Amino acid sequence: MSSRKFSFLPGLVGMVLVAFTMLIISCKTPPTHNAAAGKQAISTMLDSFNVAAAQADFSKYFSYYTEDAIFMGTDATERWEKPAFMAWSKPFFDRGKAWNFTALQRQIYFDQTGNLAWFDELLKTQMKICRGSGVVVRTPQGWKLKQYVLSMTLPNSLVDTVVAMKAPVEDSFISSLSAAKPQ
Repeated sequence: MSSRKFSFLPGLVGMVLVAFTMLIISCKTPPTHNAAAGKQAISTMLDSFNVAAAQADFSKYFSYYTEDAIFMGTDATERWEKPAFMAWSKPFFDRGKAWNFTALQRQIYFDQTGNLAWFDELLKTQMKICRGSGVVVRTPQGWKLKQYVLSMTLPNSLVDTVVAMKAPVEDSFISSLSAAKPQ
C-alpha cells in the first residue's frame, strides 16, 4: 500500500522538469552585439556622410539615408522627407560645394537589439559649432540615417541678443503654427 501512495511522484517530477525546461527555453535574452564595433561602424558612416557633402557627391551623400528618412535643419521651417530634402539641396551639390562639417565630439547609444542607435555630435561648420543628432538603423547595406537634426549652438550669454534678432521672423511663424494647431 505504501508504494502505491507515492507512485505518482516520478510522473509529477518529470512534468515539473519538462515545464521548467520549457520555461527556460521560452525566456528570451536580448541579443548581444558588439557595441565597440557598432560605434566604430556608425562613426565611420557619419564621417563618410560628411565627406560626401564636402565633396558635393550628391548620390553618395543621400545613400546614407533610409528611403523614409527625415532631415531637420537649423531653420524652424526645415523639416524634410528625403525626396524634398534632395530637391532642395541639389543646387548646392550641383555648384560643386555643399557643406563641410567635421565632427569634434560624438556620442553613440544603442537599443537592446543593437539594430537601432542614436547619436549626438558637435560639428565644426561654416556656422561655427553646430550640433548634429539623429537616429540610425542597421540595414543589410550597413548603418543608415533614419532621422538627422542639425542645430546651431548658442552661447547662453548671447541668448537675449539672438532672441531679439529672430523674434520678428519667428513670432509670425509661431502665430501661424498656433492657429493651425488642432484644439
